[in-house]
Amino acid sequence: MRKFKFGVDTFIWSENFSIDDLWIISKADSLGFKVLDIAVAHPESFPTQEVKNALEKTNLEVVTTTTLGAGTNPISPDPEVRAAAVKSMKTLVDINAELGSHIIGGVDYAGWGYLTGHPRTSDEWDRSVVCMREVAEYALEVAPDLSICVEPCNRFETHFLNTAEDGVKYCKAVGTSNMGVHLDCFHMMREETSYWGAVHTCGKEYLRYVHVCENTRGIPGTGLVPWKEFFAALEDIDYDGYCVIESFDPRFEELNGQCAIWRKFAETGEELAVKGLSNLQAIASEVDAEKEGRK
Repeated sequence: MRKFKFGVDTFIWSENFSIDDLWIISKADSLGFKVLDIAVAHPESFPTQEVKNALEKTNLEVVTTTTLGAGTNPISPDPEVRAAAVKSMKTLVDINAELGSHIIGGVDYAGWGYLTGHPRTSDEWDRSVVCMREVAEYALEVAPDLSICVEPCNRFETHFLNTAEDGVKYCKAVGTSNMGVHLDCFHMMREETSYWGAVHTCGKEYLRYVHVCENTRGIPGTGLVPWKEFFAALEDIDYDGYCVIESFDPRFEELNGQCAIWRKFAETGEELAVKGLSNLQAIASEVDAEKEGRK
């Protein structure tokens, strides 16, 4: 039977989470989600104490994700940019430690959207691994229960990590026990040959976080993602983490441009998340029922 919990990302409501967005925390709780993924774009100005206070008034568990950028790119040839990446990630580790989060996910291994026009190089690999190892070792000291999870993304957003196999290879290269893989069903649709295979490539050791997104980034359960196969695979490896709905409000500008979202999939991000939660809960229950019927 499934052990994973469904959650929602703050991107459903806010493009850049700030102190003005604290209301999202109680909203996510009231809608029946079990975990809130707070997308932290700017760790240096994140309202950590206010978020912690708001979370304490709910039943939510919390995780964070981030996307590094041009000025915080671990694979940059510029050592100052790489140093900025390490500093930003260490600040994010501190935030997670204060919030009691056990997961950092996202594009935390390279600058999101940074493309060279070529496959990744050994120099880029070494730069990123060195940066991440420093962050991971720091995290082991200040937040030993925290996993740093790398999210393989599609080829149009990064050339660095695209598949589950890439993610596991990277975790092994960093070599610390707190490294994991963050799978996202949207990116998997473009880069994997099998959802079952990708989950088992990670296995329970490395699969530490999941985003449950539809292939269009629309309402989960209305597209091409093979949800039954995916949930059955998660249960097969005894995944007991979070499955979080991530999409973006159609009114966003910068983020929707970067993610190439040119049409509405729901009237609001909240409608997308609520309908998606209902669909995914029903599909997961079908998987459980079918599994019980085979016993």
